[in-house]
Amino acid sequence: MQNLHKIKQEMCDIGRRIYNRQFAAANDGNITVRVSDNELLCTPTLHCKGFLKPDDISLVDMTGKQLSGSKPRSSEALLHIEIFKQRPDVKSVVHCHPPHATAFAIAREAIPQCVLPEVEVFLGDVPITQYETPGGQAFADTILPFVEKTNVIVLANHGTVSYGETVEKAYWWTEILDAYCRMLMLAKQLGNVSYLGHDKSQELLDLKQKWGYNDPRNTPEYKNCDICANDIFRPSWADAEVDRRAFPSPPSPNAAPTPSAPESNGASTANAGGINEEQLVKLITDEVVRQMQKQA
Repeated sequence: MQNLHKIKQEMCDIGRRIYNRQFAAANDGNITVRVSDNELLCTPTLHCKGFLKPDDISLVDMTGKQLSGSKPRSSEALLHIEIFKQRPDVKSVVHCHPPHATAFAIAREAIPQCVLPEVEVFLGDVPITQYETPGGQAFADTILPFVEKTNVIVLANHGTVSYGETVEKAYWWTEILDAYCRMLMLAKQLGNVSYLGHDKSQELLDLKQKWGYNDPRNTPEYKNCDICANDIFRPSWADAEVDRRAFPSPPSPNAAPTPSAPESNGASTANAGGINEEQLVKLITDEVVRQMQKQA
């Protein structure tokens, strides 16, 4: 017999962590835990997740009908229910709006692979859905192409949804993803994102398989794919308007080496007209002096 009050307390604790990490502003986000074949606990709509109490959480059936609780269940419960239907192993779903991962959702930017070891092991390829107005069954159905191949999904122009065997695990995947997206943005500002490469990434996939974490890249279906090229969910990119704009593809393991640039005999070329940096600095200096003399 499950202790429903204890589960509700755990949901409230995750709600506080979501709110404190600024993954949910105001009343954003929702959390569910499946407690039987036909029942789940669900956070209420229009309530801040940082200040939930166990009595705020309702009991809902697998059609979305509220069975008990004084406050209306989340308006996005159908998204959670669809995940439970497709993944019997999943016991909890967490949806929120972590800012860095949601930035990728807004930009429809494919999240690069083969950069951070922890992300390769715990997340793998992360898909981005097509956009649909939140709340209805059409919105819930946007996860269907991806739900069996990953434990975290980016919802286009909306946020993220992650799921696992406990509410703690369900939340973990979101926290890992947002931290990773933030690191990518910071590295991009520094001017470079270095990739691990095929061989080192394969070592991580081997460890992942050894530790019991599934990854489609370790299945025969994707045996001949480039494991660093986001090939698992690439067929969905066109319909969802996803692409690589900010983060280019890593070099393919079979790609020919890039030819070296010709050596310079001095200052580098500054533009197509052949003016080098030294000449450009002199031109600018001469113009500044000329303008100062005119004003004297």
